This record gives sequence, C-alpha cells and structure tokens, in this order.
Amino acid sequence: MKVGVEAEYWVVDETGALCDGRELTAVHECVEPEFIASLIEIKTPPVETESELRNALQSTLQTVLAAANASGKHLVPLGTPLSANSSPAVSERGQLLERIYGSDIEPAKQCAGTHIHFDAENIPRQVNLLTALDPALALVSSSPCYAGGRPMHASRPYAYRSLCSDEFARYRDLWEYTPDVATWDDRLATAYEAFRTLAADRGVSDREFTTHFQPENSVMTPVRVRQRFPTVEWRTADTALPSQIVELTCDVSRLVGQTATKPVEIGEPSVGPQRIRIPAFDDLTQLTAAAIERGLDSPAVWDYLEAMSIDPRDYQPISTDISHESPISVTEARRIRLEYADRLERDVETLLLSTETRQQTRHERPMDGLQATTDQPGPW
Repeated sequence: MKVGVEAEYWVVDETGALCDGRELTAVHECVEPEFIASLIEIKTPPVETESELRNALQSTLQTVLAAANASGKHLVPLGTPLSANSSPAVSERGQLLERIYGSDIEPAKQCAGTHIHFDAENIPRQVNLLTALDPALALVSSSPCYAGGRPMHASRPYAYRSLCSDEFARYRDLWEYTPDVATWDDRLATAYEAFRTLAADRGVSDREFTTHFQPENSVMTPVRVRQRFPTVEWRTADTALPSQIVELTCDVSRLVGQTATKPVEIGEPSVGPQRIRIPAFDDLTQLTAAAIERGLDSPAVWDYLEAMSIDPRDYQPISTDISHESPISVTEARRIRLEYADRLERDVETLLLSTETRQQTRHERPMDGLQATTDQPGPW
C-alpha cells in the first residue's frame, strides 16, 4: 500500500506577519498554492516506506525553505494563524466557495491541515477505520487558538467543523461509518446534489459549478474517497512539524495496512490478530469532542489511542507547548509564528537523522499488553 502526504504551511515575513507565498509554488513540482495567498501545500509522491517519506519531505522542504529565506520569508507549522486573520480567496474555486458559503467560509480560510492518502484497497474497512481514528487529531494538535481566543486544545478542527451554519456542517464534519461502497457513493451523491442546489440559490451557474466541483471534492469532511487516484484520504490532523507528520503517518498506515486481511467491526476498541474493533459512532463523537477540547490530557482519549495500538507517549503536540494569555495579541501571535518557523527549519534538517532513533525507541518501548503492535504487516 502506497501513501502520499499533503501538509499545508503558512508563509510569513520577517516580522511574523502572514504574507503572499505564491511565488514559492514555482520552486518545486511538489508545492501547490492553496486558496488564500499566505498558505501553500507541500506534497509527497506516493511512497511505500518511512525512509522514502522522510526523504521526500526533507528534499522538498529544503528547496522551499531556501527560496523562502532568500526572499525574507518563512514557513509556519501551526493549525491556525493564532490571531484573527481575514484573507480573500485567490483561486477561482476559492472565490466560488466564497460566493456559496458567504461568511461561513472564514474558518476554513484560517486552518492548515495534513492530508494523508492511502491506496484504496478495501474502501469500507479503510473509511471506517480512519473515521474511528478521528480522536488521533490530539496527537499532533498544533494550535490552541482561533482568532485570538483559546477555545480548546485543537482549535483548527473545532473552527473548521463547528463555526459554520448547520447548512454547511454536512460538508465539513465527520460522516458515520459506511457498510459498503454503494452506501458511501449514495451519501456523496446526495450531498453533491444538495450542494449544487445551494450553489444555484447563491447565483452560481451550473457550468461554473461543474467546472470546479465534482462529487469527491465537493465535501471537505475528515475522510474522503478519491476515485480519480484512487485513494482514501484522511484529513483529520493539523499541520505540524515534519517529524510529527511522519510519526503519525507511520502509526496510521500500520493500522490501515491491516484492513487488507482484518475485518473492521463495531465493539470494544482493540486491534487484535483476527480483527479490528472500533467504537459505536456516538461513542466516537464523544471521544473526538474530548480530543478537541482537552487533547491527550483526556484519559478517555489516551486510553482509546492505546487500545488502537498507538502510543501517545511518542507525541508532543505543539498545542501543549504554546503558552500565552488569552486573548492573544497580534504581536504575540507573530512572535510565536517565528518561533515555530525556526523549529520547522531545525526539524527539517534532522528529519533523516531521526529514523534510527525512532526505530530504537520503538524496539525498546514496553508493549504494555498491546499485542496488536507485534502483528503489523508492511514496512510502516
């Protein structure tokens, strides 16, 4: 199973202010613009091993950082800009979303995430497992602040999923488990047609709509099925330091790889030799709420991740390290952005060196009864 990663990063100037980073998209084929000027996306090609992922991320980021530094700019690995920010969309698709969503699009324009694509092999199992791993967002939460306040541990998913009207929530929030591909396709088709109707009501012609939106990209939910690649895309996590993204990708890939041979069933959460069990959806949403509000400080979230054979001790989310008085000032937000821009550069330089250390740590770490960690197919 191959995996591809997309990580969004803010571009700031020497003062820490958000700035136009679109010129950086021309320096490497694996860099793309986002729908506001101060956000860019770093992509990897499909890879099969951790070493390939580390190499791909380091190579691309080194090229981009060199170009950024030459023009007095920096990349920032935070889930939100921390302080309030309002940026117009710069792409045709983004401008169309502004027309359709109105003010409800603002939270999405202040969010930077990580998207992980997995080869689509057993779609219902993969979709359901990735849905059940939504509380893993606590592992790499990288911003406790949205628009200057400190609402919770993971402000990006809170803002992205919650700070919009009910009319739009279906296009951003977590969907229920699916029993089969047909059910997923039916849900997507229904959402697409509702979105088309909504767009028409906002004055968007059918030609404009179909040019920029297809069923698979009309929703921005934490889990998506991309038929064009084909992949199953997991969009739950914040952007983060590259080493944190690699760590999370390895843990999640190890689990997704097991869906090739193990059924995914609802029950007491566990990863066993014969099957993977995930919680009922209502229970899952409570765990996600706790992950957003309290992160790894929630005992329920910690215990759940351990039950799913992920060791929270391997993670130090940026969000837990950011200390400030609320509400956060623009000056303080800029200082923190520059601090984490510097951390990003150091992290990139050591990205390959950490492979051996990580393997040694995993070898020496007590298993704590998590026998599923010895039943891991594949190189992840």
